[in-house]
Amino acid sequence: MSYKNYPMVSRVVFGRGSFNQLGDIIAPKRLNIKAPFIFLVDDVFKGNSWLTSRIPLAYNDQLLYISADEEPKTSQVDELVEQIILTHKDRPSGIIGIGGGTILDLAKAVSILLTNEGEAKNYQGWDLVKTPAIYHVGVPTISGTGAEVSRTTVLTGPQKKLGINSDYTPFDQVILDPELTKDVPKDQWFYTGMDCYIHCIESLNGTYLNAFSQSYGEKAYQLCLDIFMNGELTENESQDKLMMASWHGGMSIAYSQVGVAHAMSYGLSYLLGTKHGVGNCIVFDHLEEFYPEGVKLFKQMKQKHNIKLPQGLCANLSDEEFDIMINVALSLEPLWINAVGKNWKQLITREKLKGLYQKM
Repeated sequence: MSYKNYPMVSRVVFGRGSFNQLGDIIAPKRLNIKAPFIFLVDDVFKGNSWLTSRIPLAYNDQLLYISADEEPKTSQVDELVEQIILTHKDRPSGIIGIGGGTILDLAKAVSILLTNEGEAKNYQGWDLVKTPAIYHVGVPTISGTGAEVSRTTVLTGPQKKLGINSDYTPFDQVILDPELTKDVPKDQWFYTGMDCYIHCIESLNGTYLNAFSQSYGEKAYQLCLDIFMNGELTENESQDKLMMASWHGGMSIAYSQVGVAHAMSYGLSYLLGTKHGVGNCIVFDHLEEFYPEGVKLFKQMKQKHNIKLPQGLCANLSDEEFDIMINVALSLEPLWINAVGKNWKQLITREKLKGLYQKM
């Protein structure tokens, strides 16, 4: 049996205020004064000088504000890459993503497409990237997605929603500064935190489980309980712990896989544009059959934090639209194998998925 030789993020800084060191950290990576650093920043920070005044722009560096209102698309990656190539004569020294999972995934994808020819959609899948990406740095400003540590960048393409899963995807450097998450709105905090919680449940209950994934998954799960159930943490402690839960939750997937909630939420996202965190929550709410304990606890957390999930997303969909979502969900074979085993096709029928979607 051959084992996968996974890359990890090779350097990580953790600590409140560590964002201030970004300039010092990237300076040695500057190729020359003409080779810019490109900063991709969530446009929610536009005009927020508390954060933007600390972005270390120099020489030809460029700051691009990007909306995270929609999930990242392959076409968006292609446009960014083209814009960067047309604006700068020299290949950039690096890409720095500052934001949530959407921005971090875009930063990873752009850094790959700057060294690999063709369009982003051609790299959706497993191990299709041939050339190492340019230097890329991730600075999460919300915790839960695990995008800062994963070897995938999830993109919605013309045919499917699927990640660029490759050894060249993970960041070269990550800065974990829990202070940056201080202004996240409450529902967003919950949805993204639950993305982490769901990573743990899917990984810990999956057929791919092994001691590597388990050790990270259990730690992240414990942290999630601390944050969302015990209610005795200070705000700072909660921010610090959720940032670490996100990291461990992302790591728990490295040697395993996610499961039913992710497969089905990709369908929602592809057809309806549902954001990843809230989409996972909407799906997970109906998955007692697969994750009885996990869903029970999820409902308690939802109640404790007074979270109302959107209802009736699929109320007026046509059969064709249900088929589109079901096709996207069923195409994610490794997720189903992890969730229910090798003979998943006998258990997971189109009718079953349609029945579940109809509840959402």
